[in-house]
Amino acid sequence: MPARHFDRSRLRAVRRAAEIYQAAVGEALGVSDSAVASWEGGAQTPDPEKLSALARALGSDVDELFPRSGPPDLTDLRCDAGYYQYETAALIGTKSAGPVAAAERGERQLKDKYVPALATAYGVSEEDLRRAEARSIAKAQGVQVEEPAPSRAGRTSAPGTPPESLAEKITLLLDSSYPGPQGPPSDAELAIAVNAHAGAPILTEEDFRDLRTGVTETASPAVLDALAAVVGVSRMYFEPNDAVAAQVYEGLQLLAAAKKGAVGRVKGRGMGSQGLSPKAMELVNELVAELEEKQTDANE
Repeated sequence: MPARHFDRSRLRAVRRAAEIYQAAVGEALGVSDSAVASWEGGAQTPDPEKLSALARALGSDVDELFPRSGPPDLTDLRCDAGYYQYETAALIGTKSAGPVAAAERGERQLKDKYVPALATAYGVSEEDLRRAEARSIAKAQGVQVEEPAPSRAGRTSAPGTPPESLAEKITLLLDSSYPGPQGPPSDAELAIAVNAHAGAPILTEEDFRDLRTGVTETASPAVLDALAAVVGVSRMYFEPNDAVAAQVYEGLQLLAAAKKGAVGRVKGRGMGSQGLSPKAMELVNELVAELEEKQTDANE
């Protein structure tokens, strides 16, 4: 897999724009200011394990400052987390880094017992760790890995049908509620919002990521109540009743259409094969009339 691209000129420009001295960068990374100067001058290149910390020291995103084309393999994940290979022995509780080294070379898979601790240390899900491992093995064998289509969660139901799993429902909520170019909030931000609404720390960033990606298939009523309130959807949406889920699904499609300026197409009729209920359609038409009025005022 491609390593991150290091551009010494960009590094220097970003540091100067941020008005940060080389000595301050070196102190943040535990190296001398002369080492930073050598990176910027082209005499040396920083270890890949230091690039994430270097980006943080400059207040930049590592993917923007040191971009990488393509998804990461195991070595990339380790470097992004700032660990040298020898340090992984302590992470997985072994005498040497042999298991990780062999996996990075694509010689053999990690044992299941090592995966949770390594994923936690790298700040990724166990699923993402295994995918990176598959890329390392494929690289060693000279084969191409077919990557899944990018998505905030693995949606398995057919397009145009109500979501079934909790992960699919969460994905639909986020995609429909935050359709703009910035996209939905991060897992950490949503976990904070859920906890704030609940008034207690009932969900961590990792917990929410597991729910969104399908690693965890169920959630407590308190979590679902708070999530529904945060995103602005009826708590019924998370109920297993297909009819209830279908109604809310249609409503989310309507919201997405409204935000894209296409809500007029559903005026006076349902969106699915069974349509919306009369009460729902009354609300639809009220919304359409309000949007059309606003559009008319804007054009005058």
